[in-house]
Amino acid sequence: MGSARIVVLGTFVADLSFRGDRLPVMGETVMTDYFRLGPGGKGSNQAIAARRVGAEVTFISRLGRDAFGALARETYRREGISDAWVSEDADSYTGAAFIFVEAASRQNTIVVAPGAVAGLSPADVDRAGEAIRAARVLATNLEVPVPVARRGLELARQAGVATILNPAPAVPLPEDIYPLVDFLTPNEIEASALSGREVCTLDDAEAAADSFLARGVRAVVVTLGEKGALLKDAAGVQHVPAFRAGTVVDTTGAGDAFNGGFAVALAEGRDVRAATRFGCAVAGLSVTREGTAPSMPSRDEVDRLLSG
Repeated sequence: MGSARIVVLGTFVADLSFRGDRLPVMGETVMTDYFRLGPGGKGSNQAIAARRVGAEVTFISRLGRDAFGALARETYRREGISDAWVSEDADSYTGAAFIFVEAASRQNTIVVAPGAVAGLSPADVDRAGEAIRAARVLATNLEVPVPVARRGLELARQAGVATILNPAPAVPLPEDIYPLVDFLTPNEIEASALSGREVCTLDDAEAAADSFLARGVRAVVVTLGEKGALLKDAAGVQHVPAFRAGTVVDTTGAGDAFNGGFAVALAEGRDVRAATRFGCAVAGLSVTREGTAPSMPSRDEVDRLLSG
């Protein structure tokens, strides 16, 4: 595992998950018989996905000094993830997310309060520079402040470390961030928002990818849910179908599963096409079980699915 060193710069939030027939309208109360509390946050989920499929993972983030922060620390201890660069802010709170899963469709709606991680700064990233320089891949997303993500990408680029930016949630980005990104991994909504082109079809996804390549990104992987993913780079375009690993139970965290698996495959030396397929396999397994971090599969499961 030592050769697959990955640093994830991102968020931890406690996931408060509900499932029911529908969301209430404003002023209404709706009853449900399903609730789960567990570890979440895009960065944290990606770190756990990467660890479970074989990487040595270091996580950079910030927590409050509270019960949800303790949940994060226990999660990293149990999973074997280094939290040496996860700081604490006693004056803030650990992030939390409200997740509602529609029972019929298994689709989800999420509201996030980031808490202490909103105070993460480029200086915090600099302090973790040694870990970044020792990695094969740095992965980050936009749940951390944009200047923080940008600084992580800069340090990695300076050290020759491959960079992944999962632009979620989609927020306006400075143009000079794109040349720092080796692999951009938006979903359809994020690709639409950042490219200014509505993404509904494979052709739309390719057009959006072209706009990112023109801005300096090395390769773009647009994740497409049940349709898999579309990869575009200088070598051409490829549609990678989704894996059907069983009955879809919960799609929450599927994008994080993809990104964690994709990062591991790159860190192990696979080319971007093989890495995209590997990420799709991790995501395909994750949606067959409930939750975000708890749904991330093991390496043996992924290898069996890929060889089947």
